[in-house]
Amino acid sequence: MYRWALVLPLLFLGGLPAAEDNPRAKTDKQADQKKDNKAERRPLVDVDAFMREYDRNKDGYLSKDELPEWLHHNFARLDTDKDGKISKEELTRGVTYLQQRRRPSDVVIVLVEMSDCDECCTEELQRAYEFLSKLDKNKDGKIDADELKAGREMLVKERVERILKRLDTDRDGKISAKEARGLIKEHFEQLDTNKDGFVDRDELMKAASARHAEEKSKGGDK
Repeated sequence: MYRWALVLPLLFLGGLPAAEDNPRAKTDKQADQKKDNKAERRPLVDVDAFMREYDRNKDGYLSKDELPEWLHHNFARLDTDKDGKISKEELTRGVTYLQQRRRPSDVVIVLVEMSDCDECCTEELQRAYEFLSKLDKNKDGKIDADELKAGREMLVKERVERILKRLDTDRDGKISAKEARGLIKEHFEQLDTNKDGFVDRDELMKAASARHAEEKSKGGDK
């Protein structure tokens, strides 16, 4: 099983340069760390204000019915003493559960709602629509697990072909250590599983498949 954090950024972003090849990455990382430190100092939610807003009967506790609907699934996590109501202390301890999380698919909604350029928005939505339509092989208006798997394999294959086209300068169908750049160069030995001194199409595909299987296995163990 491949244990290096390579395949997703490499194959799905088209092969980014390694951190040491990109001085700006360190500067950006430092700036992000400063932002994160500032964010940690700010309270996630004003618990007192939350209690005032949702404690309709003013008994100092929140029942499940008093919570907003999008928080109902977290009621059991907040109600740590299992008495059927949430105290201010429980709310404070479980404040992270009060963050309304976006679903990945909400990006489409945000694109429609927040775009200040309808023509640009239309172009991006059309691109998403065409891609999803391509996944729906049987044209039943739904995307099932098999179609999703086929779509993922298609994307990985396309990324691999682009990487080969960019790095395989002598057009022999494989990447030598001399031709390798960025993350492929950094992880060349791990990718070259047959130790022939080259990274070929099959090895890139196997690396991508192994990484996906590993991530899926981790998710299944939770």
